[in-house]
Amino acid sequence: MGKKILLTGGLGYIGSHTAVELFHAGFQPILLDNLSNSRVDVLDRIGEIIQQPLHFYLGDVRDGKILRQIFSEHQIEGVIHFAALKSVSESVQQPLKYFDVNVSGLTQLLQVMQESNVKKLVFSSSCTVYGQPTDNWEVSENTPLQDPMSPYARTKRMNEEMIQDVCHTGFLSAVILRYFNPVGAHPSGLIGELPLGVPANLVPFLTQSVAGIRQPLTVFGNDYPTSDGTCIRDYIHVVDLAKAHVAALNFNSKEHSPEVFNVGTGKGSTVLEVISSFEKTTGLTVPFSIGPRREGDITAVYANTEKIQRELNWKSNYCLDDMMLHAWNWQKNQN
Repeated sequence: MGKKILLTGGLGYIGSHTAVELFHAGFQPILLDNLSNSRVDVLDRIGEIIQQPLHFYLGDVRDGKILRQIFSEHQIEGVIHFAALKSVSESVQQPLKYFDVNVSGLTQLLQVMQESNVKKLVFSSSCTVYGQPTDNWEVSENTPLQDPMSPYARTKRMNEEMIQDVCHTGFLSAVILRYFNPVGAHPSGLIGELPLGVPANLVPFLTQSVAGIRQPLTVFGNDYPTSDGTCIRDYIHVVDLAKAHVAALNFNSKEHSPEVFNVGTGKGSTVLEVISSFEKTTGLTVPFSIGPRREGDITAVYANTEKIQRELNWKSNYCLDDMMLHAWNWQKNQN
């Protein structure tokens, strides 16, 4: 087997898909998850896709004891850190919870990595660190960061700054991936987005509404200065995103400074365009109504992806219609 890579939050939405792509690329994923927003049966589903069981540890990234156990039992070559809370709206209501998990979690992880002399980190960041861009909705890695619009965004900004400070000491070699909006599911239909409770993100709420599990979808605001009045986001297929982590692990970042990459398609879609794509692809009708704007939401943002294409030789392959089809196939498997 290849190099052992620890995935914190490894049974989560992005973690599970990345485990599959890492395995296919010749790595040996070691998974840690506290199951706060995932289920243990995802482990079996990953195993079904790759035809092999993976090492899994049940535990919290804030627990130094479980981290030390993993590092002592395996020769870990690198860490991909997914374990975090991710709802913009929930973070506005419960900011302390987000600072505890997202900031304390990374602090503990970096401490144990340093103790264990594990220097390679790929960090799961977010386009929310850009805030609402002032000049242009397309953002590059050099776009000035505006004030965070939510506690969630602030934690990701703090995480990035923490990683930068640790890199400056010469200990850490880090790649920071700023995700745009991950959607879709594995084409097999075996793994996908599995929010426990009411989904905070558009696509799982949409698919659950169509499946009759949720009430009709609420579109938060139709008075934004966009083509149809709804927010614009850059939606990226989760498998494309997972492959970006493999590329990031293989990248040799320069010393004393983390390397930052946007991970998106480079194209923005409005909420109504997402709904339209789903209806066209599946032939089903999405029940929805227009509601007021949601606190913490920005008008529009999408990625400039020139840097990641140039330096990691990565680009997205799936289109919005693929994302909707795979998300729906996954949803049907849940019924």
